[in-house]
Amino acid sequence: MQPEQIHFVTGRLAEHSLRALLERLSIQLGFQYTVQVMPITVAALMTTEWIAKRLIVPAGTSRVILPGYAQGDLAKFGPNAGAVVERGPRDLRRLPEHLGCAVAPAEGYGAYDIEIIAEINHAPTLERAEILRHAAALRADGADVIDIGCEPGNTWLGVADVVRELVAAGLRVSIDSLNPQEIKPAVRAGAQLVLSVNSSNRDAAPDWGCEVVTIPDTPCDLASLDETIEFLALRNVPLRIDPILEPIGFGFAESLGRYLDVRRRYPDAEMMMGIGNLTELTDADSAAINVLLMGICQELGIRSVLTTQVINWARTSVRECDLARRLVYHAVEHRTLPKHLDPRLVMLRDADVTHPRSDELDRMAGQVKDHNYRVFTIDDAIHAVTAGLHLSDVDPFLLFERMLAAARKPIDPGHAFYLGFEMCKALTALTLGKNYEQDEPLDWGFLTRSEQTHRLSRDMRSSQPPLTGSADAELNG
Repeated sequence: MQPEQIHFVTGRLAEHSLRALLERLSIQLGFQYTVQVMPITVAALMTTEWIAKRLIVPAGTSRVILPGYAQGDLAKFGPNAGAVVERGPRDLRRLPEHLGCAVAPAEGYGAYDIEIIAEINHAPTLERAEILRHAAALRADGADVIDIGCEPGNTWLGVADVVRELVAAGLRVSIDSLNPQEIKPAVRAGAQLVLSVNSSNRDAAPDWGCEVVTIPDTPCDLASLDETIEFLALRNVPLRIDPILEPIGFGFAESLGRYLDVRRRYPDAEMMMGIGNLTELTDADSAAINVLLMGICQELGIRSVLTTQVINWARTSVRECDLARRLVYHAVEHRTLPKHLDPRLVMLRDADVTHPRSDELDRMAGQVKDHNYRVFTIDDAIHAVTAGLHLSDVDPFLLFERMLAAARKPIDPGHAFYLGFEMCKALTALTLGKNYEQDEPLDWGFLTRSEQTHRLSRDMRSSQPPLTGSADAELNG
């Protein structure tokens, strides 16, 4: 089979970097290539209409890859191009991924068997409409069951009405209470699961006709747990066992041991773990904690978790658990490490960080003809490149002062704001160890917010270039 022939379009400034990268990638991926350097310095200033008038496609070419920033309709090329025309990535460093070097999703990835029970805390204090909004949002994030958290010491007379509305909305509901006077009407209204049952309320459980979660009278008292399990089993009450996860400093390690012990003693029993006791009560971002606890549950066959997202650092716990259960399921089922499978939970730092070399930026400064600034990060400094000038500093304020001093005329306030915004992103990336690409959002995993390109409009850029404000990161292909 003949290797694929790919034709790359670029500008004069990116030619050197593009050829160097293609020399390696063509060997690695087994394709042949040609490069057409258009008569323009900045590749990102091209439009599809402008390219179409100048494009020369060699015979045998199957794909034409344009710069990622090239604006316009690809239909401009039509069948006369003789090959499929597509946009490449906005940054040349992403070309390997675009061409197929990225790790493909593992076959069958995404399956799971852990149920997420998401609690709405202090439900009796909330308006009914607010409870319904919370429930809908939790379901959208991946919750399988909405848990109605009651308040100990009080009897909520309106619990049945709330449960009834949630069930009518198509939600599965559990009731989180030890009070039979709350549990019974909730179950009659459609609650399918009761959290929780111990010696204080187990006598009423056979009359509810639903599944319950059994807990010990106190976390360390497994004997009381055994007694409640036996009581319910003799009366054919379906149950899940929760030995109670305790916070760090209050018996966390021992409580993990109890889950191991209970699983050995009840190898076929359904179990639940209340993981919110760790995520809500530990000064740490919740995502990695959730992954770790879901991994424990997956290995022990604990098929349901109870979580909540009250404190701000755990505000996305349900979505984190939804992603984590897929990750740990694949790892355990396929006996593979939970690594390079799904990047959406890698949020604070990036898996790999790439920077241009300082000598590349020096060469760029010598080739750029316009006075628009390109912003980059290398090691611990922010770099700004324009025609004949390459500046850098660890302090964006000092860097901007130098940019002001070098400007041929005052910087427009809008452009100054734009540069400040980009340098703020660059400093954040340097601080956390993340990739920075001008005019692109920082990668926060599943929390990433799309970002509109804030470059100058096409009309403005087609006229005399202003002094600053272009976001043409000239490692773009």
